[in-house]
Amino acid sequence: MAKLAVVLFNLGGPDRVESIRPFLFNLFNDPAIITAPGPIRWLLAQYISRKRAPVAAEIYQHLGGKSPLLDLTWDQANALRDVLSSEHEVQTFIAMRYWHPMSDEVAYEVKDFDPDEVILLPLYPQFSTTTVGSSIDDWNRAAKAAGLDKPTHSICCYPLQSGWIEAVTELTRKGLQEAESKGKPRLLFSAHGLPKKIVDAGDPYQWQVEQTSAAVVEALGIDDLDWAVCYQSRVGRLEWIGPSTEQELQRAGNDGVPAVIVPIAFVSEHSETLVELDIEYREEADKLGVPGYVRVPAVGTHPAFIGGLADLVGQIRTGDSPPRGTRICAANLGQCPCGKGD
Repeated sequence: MAKLAVVLFNLGGPDRVESIRPFLFNLFNDPAIITAPGPIRWLLAQYISRKRAPVAAEIYQHLGGKSPLLDLTWDQANALRDVLSSEHEVQTFIAMRYWHPMSDEVAYEVKDFDPDEVILLPLYPQFSTTTVGSSIDDWNRAAKAAGLDKPTHSICCYPLQSGWIEAVTELTRKGLQEAESKGKPRLLFSAHGLPKKIVDAGDPYQWQVEQTSAAVVEALGIDDLDWAVCYQSRVGRLEWIGPSTEQELQRAGNDGVPAVIVPIAFVSEHSETLVELDIEYREEADKLGVPGYVRVPAVGTHPAFIGGLADLVGQIRTGDSPPRGTRICAANLGQCPCGKGD
């Protein structure tokens, strides 16, 4: 029986109030986030993290002073291990990008486990250089430093994976039914935004988000469904991709239709769902006269989603997952990792 290590990647979050500023520093000191030269990026990260820490502290007060993301990710990791353990001797690990446990420490844990294979599984369904790309690059650096030299397979993305789509569709259908008492609802797929310059440089994230949203709409099979894709969490002065979630809520208010919000790029609950969507945008919707506001839960440990992750692990091990050189994104998206090597 193969001894398998599955490393799940996510963003991470502060585990106490004192961790907020260093977490933010790690985030903004990432060259995938701020592309300025190293010394300038370090200074910018110091400035931004110092300025944003008090605002972030207010956000995390709603969550008991810390992010719930690590605990929820362990729930997913344990659920995936239980599914995979029927066929493999498997251990799941979590590597967070900007707060502990991070790649440097986890690489040594994987080395001590001494697996036959390592599977890298980002908990980001859609690929971006700022999320999956950054996590994989950081893992490769840490694994080399730890002397972890085992056959390693990376899953880059799964915007149309059937289990993922099934889980989102089931939860979305319930949200639409809940909103129907307020009128014919508008379905808003809300994803974390990106600076427009990153997408213009060929990052496939926006394209993949739109593909995921369209697949859920098709799976819902509702005639004349009113839906749109929008983007949240804008930071800084750069132009970001749109429309924004705020703009779509304004449009829903103007049209007098209830809004059903689907976190289409998040698989776990965290500050951007539990605070931004559940509190801040709900209050904004009330001010804008939106007659109803329903937020669909993240997929979490939904059996279809966990089963889909297990299928991805099996596919990448047998070579059925799209290999590097097999493009899955539009031809103009040069940052698609599967397309590199064309």
